[in-house]
Amino acid sequence: MQYLFLIYADEAAMRTWSEEDMYRCLGEAAEYEERLKRGGHLVVAHGLEWASQATTLRKNSGKLISTDGPFAETKEQLLGFFLVNAQDRAEALALAEGLPMLETSTVEVRAVEDPAAADA
Repeated sequence: MQYLFLIYADEAAMRTWSEEDMYRCLGEAAEYEERLKRGGHLVVAHGLEWASQATTLRKNSGKLISTDGPFAETKEQLLGFFLVNAQDRAEALALAEGLPMLETSTVEVRAVEDPAAADA
């Protein structure tokens, strides 16, 4: 099965980090990514641009509405993700426990639905 680790953090707080702290965080993430690769778990991982740079689209009565910024104003925004292979939720949670971002972020673990499994 595949699991998505969604990484949420406070963008405003992260923007106050020193360059040294930011590079340390990125280095720890790269090391974690390498461990997942070596274990055969990593599918893909990426950071995202700042949520404040996002554009949100929606339709209202058939009219497209474009808004600058994230969909919801919250303290924490989605800033990155890891997509991993795991045997089950227990293994996915064990893998997620190794995320260095847990020191400063919230991580949501969600199974990726397999449309082929629904047909079986």
